[in-house]
Amino acid sequence: MSSGLIGRKVGMTRFYQESGKSIPVTVIQAGPCFVSQVKTAESDGYSAVQLAFEDVKARNSTVPKIGHDAKAGVSPKRFHREFRLADDEVSEIQPGQQLTVDVFEQIKYVDVTGTTKGHGFTGTMKRYGFKGMTASHGVERKHRSPGSICGRSSNRGTGKPKKGIRMSGQSGNVTSTARSLEVVAQDKDKNLLLVKGAVPGPNKGLVVIRKAIRLSKSKAKQAKAS
Repeated sequence: MSSGLIGRKVGMTRFYQESGKSIPVTVIQAGPCFVSQVKTAESDGYSAVQLAFEDVKARNSTVPKIGHDAKAGVSPKRFHREFRLADDEVSEIQPGQQLTVDVFEQIKYVDVTGTTKGHGFTGTMKRYGFKGMTASHGVERKHRSPGSICGRSSNRGTGKPKKGIRMSGQSGNVTSTARSLEVVAQDKDKNLLLVKGAVPGPNKGLVVIRKAIRLSKSKAKQAKAS
């Protein structure tokens, strides 16, 4: 069975345990997703499953995508993502199969991938946390300046800055993964997944939820105990 789903971030709220403890959680609409393609080592060189999420009108899609989904017996979908699986796991999945939040029933921690909020073109102070120039007497009025960049020029002496220098530019709008988030609760009727902590991206943003692949010693112990 696939250990991942496509969903949308709903927002943040708090979850009260039976002991009365309040936990900040992010609500994610995880699925329902449909299997649009099954890849095997014999036909594709590796084993994976492609999931489709969220209905879309045919006029807003493309003919290749519509035909691709129809081949699996699925109505046109807006998003498609691929999840790698082991060879023995692929045999359990069939095209057109529906996957819901139930796939995380026995999973304690998940990794959530999304696109962070974009902040447009920003300076180095907001983008990287530079402290800026001093504001003492005699300093030119360029307190938010990044400072000299000639020390980062190319070793060849061309005068061009080296690659990777931190300068002004677009801030945010990059793919980010929040790792090892604890699954606090599930709502199977509404396909909602509640995870502890923040998830990258704005509300209603697309996210990909996978089983956590890297756990700390304490979390690995808790996952094994559960």
